[in-house]
Amino acid sequence: MIATSEKDIQGLKDAGKVISEIRDEMIAQTKPGITTKELDEIAERMFKKYGAISAPISTYNFPGYTCICVNEEVAHGIPGKREIQDGDLVNIDVSGAYNDYWVDTGKSFVAGSTSNPELEKLLKATDVVFDEGLKKFKAGSKMNGVGRAVNRTAKQLGYTVIKNLTGHGVGSSLRDEPDHIYNYYIPWDRSLFTEGSVIAYEPFVSTKAEEIYEKDDGWTLLTKERGFVAQKEHTIIVTKDEPIIVT
Repeated sequence: MIATSEKDIQGLKDAGKVISEIRDEMIAQTKPGITTKELDEIAERMFKKYGAISAPISTYNFPGYTCICVNEEVAHGIPGKREIQDGDLVNIDVSGAYNDYWVDTGKSFVAGSTSNPELEKLLKATDVVFDEGLKKFKAGSKMNGVGRAVNRTAKQLGYTVIKNLTGHGVGSSLRDEPDHIYNYYIPWDRSLFTEGSVIAYEPFVSTKAEEIYEKDDGWTLLTKERGFVAQKEHTIIVTKDEPIIVT
């Protein structure tokens, strides 16, 4: 989607407010003992309250309103009976539509009160990686500058990035053009950002792995190395200056 009119920009901001409120409430309720299904039921109630549409259900017939991952899981985790434990690394990914505008957002965090220096360091690094990549989103700039910054920063901090998970366009559907915003440098990609481009930007920072594979449930994505992976995702609007974060 290209959002240059005030109507579209405000529509995306309104959608971002709704979807990020669902994300934040789920994070607030992620306490030891709660199941991932119970967390997803919170999202279900909030989607219905706002008259919003869950993207995983409407787009892919996914068995949940949201994707919830714990520890070894990286993305597309199915809500179920798994109980959250103190110190678990949890990722909550919420995407959907409100008044026909689609946004996508996610966040990794540690549940409970147990201190885990390894995970805390990973999460801080993910914030730094996200911020460095965010600087490269400017109208007229090369899209591959994002991947260069993301991968370089992760390496400098002692981490890798998941290469076969990417950001993407969003706005008029869950997946608009561009199809991919890579988290590593693609030298032959000459594509430029257009003013008003709406992007779901989501670097995945890993302690070991660079690739994921699909579990036999047909959805959940894992790494063979079984390390930890953290994600930070926001929907942004590209401008000539700093991008507008709507989630």
